[in-house]
Amino acid sequence: MREILSGNIARYRKDQHLTQEALAEQLGITFQAVSKWETGQTVPDTVLLPKLAHALGVSVDKLLGYTAFGDDASYYEDDYKKDEYYWGVQPSRMCLKVLELIPPTRPLKVIDIGCGEGKDAVFFAKCGYDVTAFDISEAGLDKTKRLADKARVNVRAFRANIWDYRLEENYDILFSSGALHYIKPKLRDEIMQNYKSHVNQNGLVAFHVFVKKPFITAAPEKENHSHEWKSGQLFTYFHDWYIEDCMEYVFDCNSSGIPHQHAANRLFAKNKK
Repeated sequence: MREILSGNIARYRKDQHLTQEALAEQLGITFQAVSKWETGQTVPDTVLLPKLAHALGVSVDKLLGYTAFGDDASYYEDDYKKDEYYWGVQPSRMCLKVLELIPPTRPLKVIDIGCGEGKDAVFFAKCGYDVTAFDISEAGLDKTKRLADKARVNVRAFRANIWDYRLEENYDILFSSGALHYIKPKLRDEIMQNYKSHVNQNGLVAFHVFVKKPFITAAPEKENHSHEWKSGQLFTYFHDWYIEDCMEYVFDCNSSGIPHQHAANRLFAKNKK
């Protein structure tokens, strides 16, 4: 919690174009106190949280980093409320590659970043992994839990916005298929460094991102909060890791009932440090 809160205070202060001194003046405290919050040495008193959140232009919940905000960010909420699974219940092919590279021959912790309706998270749990998952969609999380109950496995699923949530504990596997394009470009460096710093030694990241290509027309979904990556950009974040597999490809998609294509980069990298 302390790490998330300190990072959010610094991030939202800068978003508001406030110096530490200016924020401190609004709150009636010293700028040294603000500095200690942002470095994680101390945390604000609870009575100050509403005033602090107001000064930073966010809610207290958003400042703490646990809930999702903005209807536009939950693009699939209505689709996820339907009985059928929008993305189906079969795991992605990436899951099979994870099984090959780091099989659960011992207890291994996985986090599914942007789990949607939970098909991949539940698959990992069925295979014997210790699974945590988060998504912005409440309806998606409900379906994740129902799918896990049906399979008689446990998935610790919670709601969080990928913009705000930061990892605080280490995992053996970080998995994300089709969610990282929701990270704002200005936050990518910080978030990817946070992710890298919370992978155990010999642990794995398995990431899939959409990339922009001039010969691929825009997808039919008009997602205001999505940002395609540049080709090869994902790979650069893991230049100092062992790259097990990386590729770029174009695939057909029929989401929204409209045939179209996506270009994507896929990466599997191990932390050998």
